[in-house]
This record gives sequence, C-alpha cells and structure tokens, in this order.
Amino acid sequence: MWVKLCCLLLYFLALFVLARVFEAVAWYESGFLATQLVDPVALSFRKLRTILECRGLGHSGLPEKKDVRELVEKSGDLMEGELYSALKEEEASESVSSTNFSGEMHFYELVEDTKDGIWLVQVIANDRSPLVGKVHWEKMVKKVSRFGIRTGTFNCSSDPRYCRRRGWLKSTLIMSVPQTSTSKGKVMLKEYSGRKIEVEHIFKWITAHAASRIKTIYNSEHLKEEWNKSDQYRVKIYLFANLDQPPAFFSALSVKFTGRVEFIFVNVENWDNKSYMAEIGIYKTPSYILRTPEGIYRYGNNTGEFISLRAMDSFLRSLQPEVNDLFVLSLVLVNLMAWMDLFITQGATIKRFVVLISTLGTYNSLLIISWLPVLGFLQLPYLDSFYEYSLKLFRYSNTTTLASWVRADWMFYSSHPALFLSTYLGHGLLIDYFEKKRRRNNTDEVNANNLEWLSSLWDWYTSYLFHPIASFQHFPFDSDWDEDPDFFLERLAFPDLWLHPLIPTDYIKNLPMWRFKCLGISSDEEVLETFQDSESDSDVENKEVFSSEKEVSEDDELNTFHRRNVGEPRCGAETCSCASKYHHHEPYSQKARSYGSYSPACDMDPDWSVWPSEMLHCTECVVCLENFANDCLLMGLPCGHVFHQNCIVMWLAGGRHCCPVCRWASYKKKQPYTHPQPLSNE
Repeated sequence: MWVKLCCLLLYFLALFVLARVFEAVAWYESGFLATQLVDPVALSFRKLRTILECRGLGHSGLPEKKDVRELVEKSGDLMEGELYSALKEEEASESVSSTNFSGEMHFYELVEDTKDGIWLVQVIANDRSPLVGKVHWEKMVKKVSRFGIRTGTFNCSSDPRYCRRRGWLKSTLIMSVPQTSTSKGKVMLKEYSGRKIEVEHIFKWITAHAASRIKTIYNSEHLKEEWNKSDQYRVKIYLFANLDQPPAFFSALSVKFTGRVEFIFVNVENWDNKSYMAEIGIYKTPSYILRTPEGIYRYGNNTGEFISLRAMDSFLRSLQPEVNDLFVLSLVLVNLMAWMDLFITQGATIKRFVVLISTLGTYNSLLIISWLPVLGFLQLPYLDSFYEYSLKLFRYSNTTTLASWVRADWMFYSSHPALFLSTYLGHGLLIDYFEKKRRRNNTDEVNANNLEWLSSLWDWYTSYLFHPIASFQHFPFDSDWDEDPDFFLERLAFPDLWLHPLIPTDYIKNLPMWRFKCLGISSDEEVLETFQDSESDSDVENKEVFSSEKEVSEDDELNTFHRRNVGEPRCGAETCSCASKYHHHEPYSQKARSYGSYSPACDMDPDWSVWPSEMLHCTECVVCLENFANDCLLMGLPCGHVFHQNCIVMWLAGGRHCCPVCRWASYKKKQPYTHPQPLSNE
C-alpha cells in the first residue's frame, strides 16, 4: 500500500511539473501567461459576446461593440486563461442531455426533492405542441447548462392526473428554485408567463428569479450594517459592481452553496459617498471580496481565479467543502492508488487483472467501512468546535498561492481528460519498467504466461481444498483426521494432490529446536584429547569387523548413494536406527548407544535431558547421513524424528512437507511417543 501511495504522489508531482512546462511553452510561443489581464478594447465583438455568455449577462439589447465592452468591464477583469476557456467551450459542439420524466414520482425525486439546484422543465400538455420548439429548446438547454441548471421535459400524456392536479392544462415552462436560504429547504415552482418565446427572454426570466435569492445592498449605511453583522454564516462573498443584477454564474453559485456561503450583491451604481468602501479596503469596482473570520481575501489575484462558474465553484469548494466532497475526493484517490497495482504486479496479464480486481474491491470496501464511523462521529452535537477548527484549517491552507496552482491544474486536467489518462498510463508504464528491472533475478515470475499462472492458481486452490491450511494452525495442533481412516482413503483416491502440495511454510518456525549436548564434554580441548585416545583402540576393533561387514557396507553405500541422488531417502533398518532399534527390549543406556555410531567429537553418552519428551533418541541425521556433533542445532518433526536444523529446513522449504524417514506430514500432529521405563534391578 505504501508503495502505491508513493507512486501516486510521484504522479501528482509529475502533473504539477508538466503544467508548469505547458505554461512556459505558452508564454514562449504567445508571450503571455494565463493570469495576464486582457484589454477588452483589443477584442472582437464575437469574443466579447462569448465572454458575456459565459458570465451570464444578457446582451441582446446592446448592438454596438462599445456597450458590450463596457458591460464586460463592469462584470470583472478579464484574464487570458478565462478568454481561452470561453473560446474553447464555444467551439466544443457537445450535445447536453435533457431528462424525460416518466411520471409524478420521477418528477418529485429529481425536481421537488432537489434542494441545491435549479431545474428548467418544459411541460407538454395533452394533444398540444410544446411551448418552445425543438431548435430553440436545444439552444436553451446548451445555454443554461453552463451555469449548472438542469433541464427536462414532462409529457402530460404519461401522467394526466398529475398535470390536472397541478393545473398544467396548456404547455408551459416550469422553473424550480430553493425557496429558503437554508440547506435542504423547500423548493418553489415558478411558471413562465412571458409572451415572447425566445431564448434571451427566457434566460432573463431565469436569471431574474435566481438573483432574487441574493441579498442586494443599495447604500453605504446598509453595507456598514451588513459588514459588521455576525450571523450563522462564517463565509460571505461580496460582489461590488455597477450592474442592474448580478451575473448568472454568481446567482447559480448562491443556489449551489445554500447554507454554506452567503452571497451578497452591492450595487454601487448610484452611490455618491464611497468612503466606507475605502475604510474596509475596497478601492475599485468590480471586486469579488471573500470575508471570513480570518480576514478578507480578494478573489481574482491568484492563478486560475477567473470570473466564471467553474473557477469560483472550485475555489469555494476548497474553502467550505461538504462531507460528500471529501468522500468523492477520497474515492478518486483510493481508486487511482489501486490501479497502480496493474503496473506494479509482474507476470501474466490475467494475473495482473485478477490482482487489480482484488485490490479495487479491498480498497473500496475498506474506504466505505472507514467512512461509516466518521459520519457518525461528525453527527455528535458536541463536536461543533472540532468542525469549525477543521474548516478554519481548510480556509488557511486553500487561500495560499500553492493552493491556487493546484486548483488551476485541476481545472486544466479535468477539461483535458485524454491528457490526464495518457500521463497516468505513461507513469504506469515507467513503474512497470522499473519493477521488471528490480525483479530481473526472478525470471519465472516476470516471464510467466497466462496458462502457467492459471495452472499455478489451480494448484494453489486445490492445495487449500485438500490440505489443512498451515498458516492458520499453530504447532502442535489437534486434528480430527488423525484417527479418521477416511483421511487415508482420500489420500489414495487423489494421489497427485498429495504428492505436490502447495502449503505455506509458516509452521516451520513453530517446530521444536535445541542443541545436541554430550555428557562430560566441557571444552573443545577435552573433546580432542578424548578423540585421540579412543582412535587407537577403535582401529583394532574396526579391522576385525571390517572383513565380515565389507559386503554389507558396499551394498548400503550403493543404496544410500541412489537415495541421495533421488532426493527421497527411505526409512530402512540399516539407516534409521531411530525407527528400528529403539523398540528392542534392552536397558535404556545400552539402547541409546545402539543407534548408529557416535560423533568422533562425542564418544560419551548424549545428554537426553535437553531433548523434548516427544522426540525419538538418535545420533544421526538421515538427510545428510552425518552424526550429530556436540553443540549442533537440531530440529524435530511432529512424528518424533530428529535432524540437523539446516538439513530439515532445506528439505521442507523445497516443497517436501513430510518426514524423510516415515513420510508423516510435517504440519500434522502425531500422538507423542512414550519412552519405556527402564526395568528395575529386581
């Protein structure tokens, strides 16, 4: 997870640097930056009209360029970035979808139950033609959709009873606007009563009703009273302008941020005394002033702060976000991070997508589960101070220059999704390349094809079906299969599943380990002296026995050599003194000495007291066929057989999860062997 998070942060850093590169290239080619102001006098009539349409100001009664230019200047400063965005938006011929309502419930859910948006609905009465024709309606839909106004069509033939109850006996236009200034308040429906069925007249009717919700100030005394008043709104945005009514984008934002931000329009058209404006720091008009408990912020001085709906919406969302905004942001970030798994995972293509689907499901489930207690936590009444401090932190951080750059980059990449996706893909391919170089030693994983990976996946699945999961069991553990004869029948019925198990090696760390000790050996010098003294005596005995056992020894060596090459030593009477000689009825001390030859460094009796009680006594490792030396590290299996720790770990890690002697499963408990008590002298 941390690797994917670091990769995502590197990607965002690359996007930030790439945006700065684009700005430098644009400045080099054209000689201006996006934040540079544009003189409206140098613009054509078509460009000026496009700016007014994007800001939501009517220009139908202004035939001359001079009047249009003055209206642009009265609504706010024009930047190169805003002009570029407006021209691109006009050139884009994207069709905006309109909703067709199927009945009363559909209309109620989308229109009357929507508390933070404006709807424009064309009602078509029974056996009547629509009030606005198809061509004009399409223009109307495209014009109002710039300001977040949703449109729809309600045909009374689908629900005539609802139309009669509403009084819609003729075709008309219906506009829904939130009635109150509180969040989730009531919605009022207004019917168009104008005679002129033209796009500009209908748009003026819409903007007039939307602007009526904004508090308007006409004199300095009212401004002084409002400026010093403290109410429920912690954030207020003022528009000081010489206009008849605020622009449409300003009115649309007032509906969208109902209950969060208060929008106030200060009409300074007929003001004679503007001294109080100078006292509060307003020296020019038009000005967009954001007033917060922390101070005053002038909108439009930083990067990306254009006089448009999209730019101001992004700015206000960062200052006064909703919980839903934070959830959507976290959802996008988590999914971007999860998609990094497609490039980090190496191997077959199917493996990559299987891992990706698993990661997407896991991350989204954890995100939703983690948001549930957060939502409950925010509902507690005594956390208002915590909520206020959090919003204050947002306001401090998002009024910085760095935050304005981030907002500008977000608007740029969201308006160019192809560039965003291509850069994400390129970043992922770079991660894939470096991951392949990092894992170049593991060629089996990198070069595995789809069939090989599916085969290994099936082996893993069947292994967990037919074997106990060792990672969930701690040795020693009890199993009902120990005394169940059906266990062995299933083993015989599916031999291949048992010969090639895929079992985790977690249980190895739980196997018992201890050191082999000899009685009476205290130092290496004493061991060496004991070995030198016994060497001469043992030579005579070895010569006498050598001739009688020569043939047997040669056969044993051949058998042993064959078994070591195959890698599966079997338990025999000659090689496994643990299994065959331990059951002879002879005294305990003599029996211990009969388990093969001792190590030359330990000719004395082994110290059996340090051995676990369930382990069989022996002095030789059947994996390497070497005797146990003093102070060597031993490891025992559940069946009771003992080996060198290195030898048996290499044996088990190689996938052979069974005892080299008796073939008992190394992850299954066996009934512990009880050592017979030595007979008394009586």
